[in-house]
Amino acid sequence: MIKTDREALPTVTIFRIRRSNHGSQGILCLGPFNCFSLELPWRGNRRNISCIPPGSYDVQIRISPRYGRIYWVMKVAGRKYILMHSGNWAGDLKKGLKTHTNGCILMGKYRGWLQGQRAVLASRITVRKFMSLLGGSAFKLNIIEAF
Repeated sequence: MIKTDREALPTVTIFRIRRSNHGSQGILCLGPFNCFSLELPWRGNRRNISCIPPGSYDVQIRISPRYGRIYWVMKVAGRKYILMHSGNWAGDLKKGLKTHTNGCILMGKYRGWLQGQRAVLASRITVRKFMSLLGGSAFKLNIIEAF
């Protein structure tokens, strides 16, 4: 069988394990590398207030004015500029919770509580390690709801 370029890409999988107003919690897996992910709660894929739908996405490097060289989740229906970056919170603002994302995927070495809200922790170092492991290579992202 002949592999297409997309089939040859590394695969990163996020297993979403819990949803609440505090965000969509997951475990991100890339071979032996694992970390925690945190996204906004599911709000019908609405821009700036919802996580993206489960599915398979192509991801490549993008230069962001705010985050610099960072991974960009491409071709998300009805959405633009879904990035994978550092941050702690992904709560529902309408419920009085804090957020560091408008729909992007946050990563952290630990999950826990920060200022009374669910959070991912040690995020910057986790994102740097993730970026270093992939070395700027494009990859396929699979998001699976495992709850």
